[in-house]
Amino acid sequence: MQKSGLLTTVQDLGRQGFRRFGINPNGAMDKQAVRLINILLGNVETEAVLEMHFPAPVLEFEEDALIALGGADFGAQINNSEIENWRQHFINKGSDLEFKKSIFGSRAYLAVKGGFKIENWLNSASTNLTANIGGFAGRALQKNDRLLFNQRTKDKGQITNYKISRSLIPNYQKSPAKVRVIGGAEFELLTAIHEQIFLMQNYWVSRESDRMGFRLTGEPLFLIENQELISSATDFGTIQLLPDGQLIILMADHQTSGGYPRIAHVVSADLPILAQLGANDKIGFEMIALDEAEDLTLAFEKDLNWLRIGVNFKYAFG
Repeated sequence: MQKSGLLTTVQDLGRQGFRRFGINPNGAMDKQAVRLINILLGNVETEAVLEMHFPAPVLEFEEDALIALGGADFGAQINNSEIENWRQHFINKGSDLEFKKSIFGSRAYLAVKGGFKIENWLNSASTNLTANIGGFAGRALQKNDRLLFNQRTKDKGQITNYKISRSLIPNYQKSPAKVRVIGGAEFELLTAIHEQIFLMQNYWVSRESDRMGFRLTGEPLFLIENQELISSATDFGTIQLLPDGQLIILMADHQTSGGYPRIAHVVSADLPILAQLGANDKIGFEMIALDEAEDLTLAFEKDLNWLRIGVNFKYAFG
């Protein structure tokens, strides 16, 4: 790595099955992007990738590699030639991958065919920056760090002309973004007028936001009456009401439980939209029914399976 960038970490789809021990899941903020580019390369969906923020790193490839980029568009270039997101690219040994400008989004992802050689911790390669565990030595990547590949790319013959269909790419939206939510366990504890305010106003993403949670700024919301709540399970996309009336949306590094009112949950189909927001971006909410949220998830999984079948067929018989 010739230049580290603002924050570059190794992530996958997260560390599952250990929340009962208080271990947060971590993983990529935009998991749909990770799944898509891994499938495009013929990798398993859980293969580790690089999650990059802008200014992004400058990467020198010491071996030939087949790569794919997804998520945010940071104006990627190989040896000063522009390349697109959502398709395969062959990188020759000795080439540099740079990111020249932030065009859209806050987090870009890089996958390589075969994945990176990273030791798992609790079945995941994701970096836990708080505990300094997982990923690359439990920390963000720095200048002169070297990541090894799991396999060697022999020649350009492995590349296909496949490109992710627009119908599969998350419906990223510029600010103000509108994300769909389902009601949380404590939504009805809001006063009637503040239920409406929650759904009618736009909020700003605060600069105090990070991978643990996005703090929002807007007109304060209030409960019918203040009451003590038992600490309950939380998840990526849970929207909690803080004591000052402002909101926080829990993100990839969220705590496993919390005692603040859970007024809503962002539906999984719209988590990628949320993941690509940055400081000062605007966001609003639309309430939908649980069965509609489930239908959105099922439709995406069906389309993703067709992509998986097509790519696997090409690698097996192409």
